[in-house]
Amino acid sequence: MMRRLHSLRRLSGSALLLALCAGLPAAHAAEQTGRAANNGAKAAPATQQGEQFVDGIAAVVDKDVITLRELRDASARISSELKARGIQVPDDQTLQHQVLQRLIMERVQRHEADRLGIRVDDAQVDQAIQTIAGRNKISVAQLRSEIEKSGTSWDAYRKSLRDEIRTDRLRQRAVDSTIVISDNEVDAFLRDQRRNPAFGAAPQAQPQPQAQPEQAPQQAAVPSGPMLYALAQILVRVPEGSSPEQLAVLRKKAEDILARAKRGDDFASLAAAASDGPEALQGGVMGVRPLDGWPDLFVKAISDLQKGQVSNLIQSGNGFHIIKVMDRGTAQPAPGRTARAPAPTPAPQPAARPQAAAQQGPTEVMQTRARHILIKTSTVMSDETARQRLEQVRQRLVSGGAKFEDMARQYSQDSTAPQGGELGWLNPGETVPPFEAAMNTLQPGEISQPVQTPFGWHLIQVEERRQHDATDDMARMKARQTLFERRAQPAFEDWLEQLRAQAYIDNRLEKQQKIQQNNR
Repeated sequence: MMRRLHSLRRLSGSALLLALCAGLPAAHAAEQTGRAANNGAKAAPATQQGEQFVDGIAAVVDKDVITLRELRDASARISSELKARGIQVPDDQTLQHQVLQRLIMERVQRHEADRLGIRVDDAQVDQAIQTIAGRNKISVAQLRSEIEKSGTSWDAYRKSLRDEIRTDRLRQRAVDSTIVISDNEVDAFLRDQRRNPAFGAAPQAQPQPQAQPEQAPQQAAVPSGPMLYALAQILVRVPEGSSPEQLAVLRKKAEDILARAKRGDDFASLAAAASDGPEALQGGVMGVRPLDGWPDLFVKAISDLQKGQVSNLIQSGNGFHIIKVMDRGTAQPAPGRTARAPAPTPAPQPAARPQAAAQQGPTEVMQTRARHILIKTSTVMSDETARQRLEQVRQRLVSGGAKFEDMARQYSQDSTAPQGGELGWLNPGETVPPFEAAMNTLQPGEISQPVQTPFGWHLIQVEERRQHDATDDMARMKARQTLFERRAQPAFEDWLEQLRAQAYIDNRLEKQQKIQQNNR
């Protein structure tokens, strides 16, 4: 794919920004929570009735141990967070189950990040904190004060940010680059928008009641953007290969939860106790996006729902979903079209440009035609080794001993390698921020120093620049981004499920609980 570098970032409701508004730490990395203790995991040795459990171990993930102390500490912290948000805390066993599933998935993701050589250093965490403080128009010291007022230590907050950034980079590396949106799909999307302009535009504004900060987009005085939906979900996961009998049991469970939600039981408390979704311990809150940015299944289910209403049961490949519209309303064009965690530098805001183009005529931009060489990091290719290799390549290029396109064909690990690293004409906002920032400092013919992005290390060569009417390009980029957003999260969840299936998981706590129940 010619443009795998492109930053088609999801608008997930800016979880970090919303977390600050709520006075809570950042939402943890997305994870899958299977209902069974070893759902999808490699088979562990059969448990015998007389098996002796090692005191102090809650679970083993590959060669890593999750201790009972770690589980108790995490459960206590999450219990406090739920109470602070007015969410009913599940009973101890249910809470421990939910928290342990989260810890297991965090370990699985961390191991994969380590395998791919993805590292997050203190400088990147510091930059993320500055970005969050800036978005909230406060100083870092004020941010720290707000976090600590919520009962969360600053070290714990920094750790959660580090996990967020690692997950964001893992997702970009493993999933985002595999999602291909064809030109035909973009054409079809734009045709649909032309036939139904109201789908992507702001409808007639309606009075909006006061909403909780973590549930609602900021309302503009004069609505000018698309209709934004803040959604929460409860997921009853259906394991792959479930029998018809198992499917019927899980459907009944989902129907019972739906009945409770419809009659007015607190949705967040239901999610915390019963959801198998990655956001269960955040009350099921998934974030804020325009209607056309949510997966198609959700769009059909919620397009006619008002704030506070709950969908009917939605069945997908993952299981049964129940969706609640936490809020809906118009706002200024997406103020922070970023993923769950900020990248090391602030993300661009390409979504605002098509709006301006529609209202003000042609959009003139400076386009850049560039090539690049990408070396990905891994357990055998560290950051330092990748950077040194590119420095050696750069020396050969600068001395005139080689051509950039030849070095790209020989060394680049990107799909553009056969084309000599050619990226074509790039509009502002089309590549990830570190790449674009480095590219913009180069003169035509100049070669960058090694540049680090979530994909690895790059050398960049600018070939030429031109002024260009990008009105159509920007509309197509926005359409491509919307289509990407619809697919990215389901694709990431599927990938995480596969990742978990490949891991060895020994959930000793759940085994022990089952034996105790059988002995009663």
